[in-house]
Amino acid sequence: RMFNGLRLSLLLTLTAENHLIFFFFFVCGPRYRIRKVEESCAEWLMIVKHGMNCQFAFLGSKKDFMLASSAIFRRQQFLIRSLGGCTNQTHQKRMQETKALRGTSLEADAEHILRAITPTLDLNKHKGQAGKIAVIGGCREYTGAPYFAAISALKIGADLSHVFCTKDAAPVIKSYSPELIVHPVLEESYSVRDEDKLSISGKILAEVDKWMERFDCLVVGPGLGRDPFLLDCVSKILKHARQSNVPIVIDGDGLFLVTNSLDLVSGYPLAVLTPNVNEYKRLIQKVLNCEVNEQDAHEQLLALAKGVGGVTILQKGKSDLISDGETVKSVSIYGSPRRCGGQGDILSGSVAVFLSWARQHLSAAEGDTSISKINPTILGCIAGSALMRKAASLAFQNKKRSTLTSDIIEFLGTSLEDICPAC
Repeated sequence: RMFNGLRLSLLLTLTAENHLIFFFFFVCGPRYRIRKVEESCAEWLMIVKHGMNCQFAFLGSKKDFMLASSAIFRRQQFLIRSLGGCTNQTHQKRMQETKALRGTSLEADAEHILRAITPTLDLNKHKGQAGKIAVIGGCREYTGAPYFAAISALKIGADLSHVFCTKDAAPVIKSYSPELIVHPVLEESYSVRDEDKLSISGKILAEVDKWMERFDCLVVGPGLGRDPFLLDCVSKILKHARQSNVPIVIDGDGLFLVTNSLDLVSGYPLAVLTPNVNEYKRLIQKVLNCEVNEQDAHEQLLALAKGVGGVTILQKGKSDLISDGETVKSVSIYGSPRRCGGQGDILSGSVAVFLSWARQHLSAAEGDTSISKINPTILGCIAGSALMRKAASLAFQNKKRSTLTSDIIEFLGTSLEDICPAC
């Protein structure tokens, strides 16, 4: 018996991708306790992790002994080489894929765009000129998402950030940060009698509409929920925003709303949709009446954007694909393998800020002719995607598996400063 009574067999299998899969099967002798099994397994795993190119010494609980068998020694060496090779191959493959994607003609020059559209900090400017963003969302169940979107806009450099939410959500969102302007004006079905719905809907619309002309961009959907009365009110808000020519970034449950009512955004060039995998699948089925085709992703995205009347779509994925029905751009900057909830909310807030900055830059007709003919919604999506990915990468370097959305938000300013210094 090896390892103080522990019978250990190791099964090695190489998959088609040449990755090493290993399974430990162990059976404890009847005279040994579970603790002894755990100690022996821990010793074995330590050897695998910290193996040396010489003999292996196992430190048992009672005595030291050596692996004298050359056959066993060779198996140990093979295991360690295989484990190390697998790690290196995975890392190299990931970097090669990223470089290959960034080398394609579709890859956007994100850093150049960020430098071009980010406004300079000027003592002559006043509050509000760097952007006023409003988030429409937040209900009883979801209070984090609207906060993430709104605070991300401020962290990037917007001057003012508003949140229009339900009355139940407002105190919670207010408690997250004093920086946000929170409007508790939305209502859900449970708090409204049927005979009062029409009048209350009118009051909600009037309250939001009096602020509408002040905003540079709306973010609709984070934490919105799917209450029928609430969605009906938001539909009317979208129509008023469109009439006022205010850009709209639609995410989360806002995508659920517009997927079922495409006329809300169809043909509006200042609308941006930011679907994830499942939301994109539903859009494809609704508009193109087919399934997602990953082999022809660029052409399908182009067709989808055209099918919705030329809105801009930011398809989130391993590489973010962006199209307005005329062109397709890609952002493949390596981000984070940690997929904690809330990153899409950061992205929607980021896109809103950069979209408003891109419009300001293009309307001022300053300098950079290389981007002067690019749709500002495309510019906003490229910049927002790139910054989000860079911040996520920095956060993951520091926090690893414990990375949370709040950690990523804290790196937004640093990431933008690295690319576009304030002074």
